[in-house]
Amino acid sequence: MSLNVSNMYRPRIGLTTYYQEAAWGVWKGDAAILPGTYVHAVVAAGGTPVLLPPVGTDPTVIELLDGLIISGGSDVDPERYGAEPHPTTRAQPARDEHDIALTRAALTAGVPLFSICRGAQILNVALGGSLIQHIPDVNPQAQYQPAPGVFGNVEFTTTEGSISRGALGPRASAPCYHHQAIDQIADGLRVTAAAADGTVEALETTSGGWALGVQFHPEQNPADLRLFEGLIEAAHNYRNERMEASANVHQHV
Repeated sequence: MSLNVSNMYRPRIGLTTYYQEAAWGVWKGDAAILPGTYVHAVVAAGGTPVLLPPVGTDPTVIELLDGLIISGGSDVDPERYGAEPHPTTRAQPARDEHDIALTRAALTAGVPLFSICRGAQILNVALGGSLIQHIPDVNPQAQYQPAPGVFGNVEFTTTEGSISRGALGPRASAPCYHHQAIDQIADGLRVTAAAADGTVEALETTSGGWALGVQFHPEQNPADLRLFEGLIEAAHNYRNERMEASANVHQHV
């Protein structure tokens, strides 16, 4: 008997969004927005996207999700890691508060967490790490943000035994777009991918579970959904374990 894939459960994946001025049709005003590449990547990998704007933040929304993506965007406010702002830093403090609260809630609950670009920086800062505010100050030859609105490409190696290695193999490349980078690594995290110049390209938790932060932009490469597929698999497993635990509790009531 063949399965009807359209009727199979698709894990609910939360995605954080921007909240800022945008234009649509004849209208212009504040809106919750997210590049469609994130949404399409989640759908193509087998998930159901749930957008989470940084307004009315409620960390208990994690209880309704099977996985969470902290998406890319503006710089993290350096006040979060005890630094003065660089002239190039452009932060959105309200979004920082939202993303950090959801990141911590996901880690506490064991919800599979995929943090992308700014999201990887949020993950590090949420746990006590810091950032390099402007890469050209320490590495003038870097091409991680070659021009406004133009993605670069980064090649990196992965660490054996990591989520990164399992999904991507020993070496990989991906689109990138960032002028900041991970500096001091937070306790509870480890580097699992790095570029040849030492730039951190992936972070994972040391306590197990599926929690991955990547400095690059995998959603910009629709031909390679391996990391999104890994998230969806982890989300399926998380939901099944939660349902089994709930069933066991009811059996003993």
